[in-house]
Amino acid sequence: MRLNKIGNKRALYSKVLVSMTLCVSLTFLVSTIIYYKYYIGVEKTQAFRSDLSNLTQTSKEVVNMTEAAQSLSFQIYRNSTVSKIVFYDKPDIYDVTAAMSELRNYLNSMPYIESIYVYNPSSGRLYISSSEGQNGVFTEKELVDTNILDILNHYREYKPFTPIPRVYSNGAEQNDQVRAYTFLCYDAIGWDRAINSAVIVNISAPWINKEITSPADSRSSTFILGDQGAFLSGNTLEQQPLSPQEANWVQQRIKGQKAGYFIDKFDGMSSLISYTAPDDLSWQYVRITPYDIITEQTNNIRNATLLIAAVIFVAGIGFSWLMSRSLYLPIDRIVKEMNVLESEKRDSMFTIKQNTLRDLVLGLKPLQSIQQVEKLQQLGIHFTFSDDYRLILLRIDDYKDYREARSSYLLAYKFAIMNIASEICGQTYRVETVDMNDDGILVLLNIVDPKEYSDTVLIETLLRQIQQACSDYLKISLTLTYSHIDHNPQQLPQLYKQVREASNHRLFYGHGCIISAGSINELQANAYHYPTEKEKKLVDTLMSGKIEDAREHFSSIIRETASYPFPTVQLAVSRLSVTIKEIINTVQKRNRLQNEGDVQLPTLDAVETVDELELAFFALFSGMYEQLAEKKSSKQHDLVRLINQKINGAYMEPSLSLNQIADELDMSPIYISRLYKQQTLTSIVDVILEVRMREVCSLLENTDLPVTTIAERCGFTSSSYLHRMFKRSFGTTPNDYRRSKHA
Repeated sequence: MRLNKIGNKRALYSKVLVSMTLCVSLTFLVSTIIYYKYYIGVEKTQAFRSDLSNLTQTSKEVVNMTEAAQSLSFQIYRNSTVSKIVFYDKPDIYDVTAAMSELRNYLNSMPYIESIYVYNPSSGRLYISSSEGQNGVFTEKELVDTNILDILNHYREYKPFTPIPRVYSNGAEQNDQVRAYTFLCYDAIGWDRAINSAVIVNISAPWINKEITSPADSRSSTFILGDQGAFLSGNTLEQQPLSPQEANWVQQRIKGQKAGYFIDKFDGMSSLISYTAPDDLSWQYVRITPYDIITEQTNNIRNATLLIAAVIFVAGIGFSWLMSRSLYLPIDRIVKEMNVLESEKRDSMFTIKQNTLRDLVLGLKPLQSIQQVEKLQQLGIHFTFSDDYRLILLRIDDYKDYREARSSYLLAYKFAIMNIASEICGQTYRVETVDMNDDGILVLLNIVDPKEYSDTVLIETLLRQIQQACSDYLKISLTLTYSHIDHNPQQLPQLYKQVREASNHRLFYGHGCIISAGSINELQANAYHYPTEKEKKLVDTLMSGKIEDAREHFSSIIRETASYPFPTVQLAVSRLSVTIKEIINTVQKRNRLQNEGDVQLPTLDAVETVDELELAFFALFSGMYEQLAEKKSSKQHDLVRLINQKINGAYMEPSLSLNQIADELDMSPIYISRLYKQQTLTSIVDVILEVRMREVCSLLENTDLPVTTIAERCGFTSSSYLHRMFKRSFGTTPNDYRRSKHA
């Protein structure tokens, strides 16, 4: 009976473990299939995008080369030297030599050109300038590249300035087969539409196709689908033989379609076929890659995953058989439940412990009875408040930014800081840590070593270790403040208040500093006198626009409060803020600046260091004077525009002058002259003369009025004065100017 029970239990456990193993294996299999399908799609898309980028670049190269070839052909036609061999039946040797030299210059200046042909049917000659092979003057019978004659005889079958991909012989001893795009420019005016002359530019196909040419060891192939339906190899430019199935998908799925890709057979192999949309030449580019190349890596991952699933399944079966002999489900369940209960209790106890310590520190529940001490011990708090103790406040620097960046992990980081502090200080002290629910973590230390009463080296060494550990492991900067030693439990809230206030001197010491609360407490004896003289200088410099001086006075007032208690700093900043706010409001009202609501001044609560405080106030100073400068510049532009209006409206008055304009504007002539020169780089007198001269020229060109009348109409006191100024401005007399315009 007992054996049957044991066997039943073993069977039960074995079934459970086998089921888990099967679930894991099936999960692997299903996820493998899903990921395989997904990654196959991703790899096809990536391969298509890569192919499309290369093919599109080549398409652009061909189109650009078409424009370059067209421009070159027109230049050759317009070249007076080359035109002699284009249109003359029998050019002399000097004309031919000069023309061939010009063609050679064109060839040398463009490295992608294989050769240039100039064809003159009247003389029956072709003038060839080539990088290799035939060069010079040849009759049609002497020409090695006979294919070009066939193109010329059937030129109507080709679109004008559409590249003609071809392979031809250039007559060279080596590498006589040239792969090129031929661009044909011809003159076929006449009743019989026969070619009268032609310029042929052969551009190197390898140069254009360098982006799509497949390496020798590559299994991918690139093809060009021309505007006439020819399917050419990208490497050789030769017609690609196609099976009926291949020809069908070329015509049905590629020709004239938008860019895309599909899977089909090519040369008997399943392949990824990527293609571009028709370009400006109605050409399309096709890249064909064997499908097994694209899926090779994914197939390897799939096979490895299937192997892992098989290993897991086999190992799981064996493990299930072994474990079924020793497992006992009720005990395991009980252990799990106990672990859960213990974890919940531990978390709950930690929260209660933190709340209790925080209430003690803040004075909400002062330690007054033996029952409270016993409750602390029950919570796991073994700190002895009746013994000598010291407080250390750890404040996280840049806390607002840190809280925004890592809000979801903030409690975990604080817990890590508490553990680091406990670990480092626990070797020397009895330690308790408290999260104060702000940027601070309080560490309570029971003093054991009597030397600490007079020596602070040990405590500061430990604090630096805490700083370094938090910086290395958590990337957090801390400001640390430590109190003097006390032994009165009733003094705990007051001691914490002193440490908290002392830590505010981080404002002057900067981030990462270590502060002694006792040293800061000694500053209470210093009497502070607000520097009204410096405040007056600050007001004067701000009102007069001396930003740099204002910054110096502001910094001096703020930074000299570093030697006084923090409430003194708060009062000084508060008074300065009121003064600066009044100055800004005064400047805005006086200059009628746009006031966007009440001026928002920075506060000490919003900053952690004096540098941040200064930057915030300096930004206010700069913003105010940027508004002033912008308004001043606008006023100056308006004044220049008004002066120009007066000049254009009164240039015909002989009395128009700088002084008259200044009187009308009720301003100083010197001021408006200097301002106008600064804004326009031209004097007012020169502008008056320029406007008058422009009107004189218009009247001389468009009327027959005598010069004397023109002088009166344009504000000149006499015709002789006009004659003199006109001569100085244009180097000629008014009458000569009129004759030159009417000639």
